[in-house]
Amino acid sequence: MIRTSSATRPPEVRNAKDAIARLSRPGPHAVLRGDLGIMGIPGIVFAPEEGLGLPALAFAHDWLQPAQRYADLLRHLASWGFVTAAPDSHRSGLPSHAGFAADLRTALEVCAGVRLGDGRISVDARRTALAGHGIGGGVALLAAVNAPRVAAVVTIAAAQTRPSALDAARSITAPTLHLAAGKDTIAPPAGHVEPIAAAAGGPVWLRTLVKAKHTGFLEGVHWSDFVLSGSPDTKTRRVTRALVTAFLMHQLLDEDRVDVLVNGKVRGTTLTHR
Repeated sequence: MIRTSSATRPPEVRNAKDAIARLSRPGPHAVLRGDLGIMGIPGIVFAPEEGLGLPALAFAHDWLQPAQRYADLLRHLASWGFVTAAPDSHRSGLPSHAGFAADLRTALEVCAGVRLGDGRISVDARRTALAGHGIGGGVALLAAVNAPRVAAVVTIAAAQTRPSALDAARSITAPTLHLAAGKDTIAPPAGHVEPIAAAAGGPVWLRTLVKAKHTGFLEGVHWSDFVLSGSPDTKTRRVTRALVTAFLMHQLLDEDRVDVLVNGKVRGTTLTHR
C-alpha cells in the first residue's frame, strides 16, 4: 500500500519497551466524537479532527457491555489517525450474533462511505479493519466473512459464537491478530481463541497477555461487573492500546517502525505466528 499524506507515522523506537511506552500514549491528533445513531444504529464514533484517506476500524463489544467501555481504546486509535466506530446494539442476555455482525459491517460501511467532520475526514475503503472483545471478537470474525475488502481483523479475548466464529476463521484470509488473556476464566483460551487461531485461513498472530483476565480490557464500571469474574485493569489496557495500534499500522498502512510489537518479543506476553 502507498501511504497517504494524511496517515500518521509513529516515532522511531529503540525496542519493545520503548514502543509500548510511545504507542500506549495518545497520538498527535485532536479527536472528535460522534454518534452512530444518525445512521440508524446506536453507537459511538471517534475520528481525528481532519484527514483524508484515513484507515478505519469497527469494534464489537462483549456480552452485556456498552460500547462506552471501549472508548479509551477507540479514542486512542483516533488520536493516531484512525476513524473508529462501535455499534451499541445487541446488548441483551441473548443477543443475535449474526445480527450484531451485520451491524458491525454497517458501522464500517458508514465510516468508509460518508464524509465526516463537515467533509474534512474521509476513509480509504482499502484500509479498513474489524475488531471486538469477547463475544464481540467472535462477531468480528463473522462480519469479516462477508466483508472481503477488510484488510485486517483483531480479536481481544475472543469467545465462540453462533454461528461459529471458528468456522468463520477458516474462510478469512485477512491478517488477524488475536490477543488472549492468560488468566481468562470467562472464555478460556484453550476452548475459545486458541482453536479459532489454529483454524485461521490467513496469516495469524496469537499473542497471549500472560497475566491478563477477560475483564481487564474493559474500562469504567457497569452492573455486569457483579456477575463477571475480574475487573478492569489499567496495565492490560495500556499494553493492548500499543499492540492493537501497532498491528493496525503495520497491516493497514504498511508501517515498518512498529514491527517490534507485531513480530517481536514483548515482556509479559507470548507469541505464536503462522
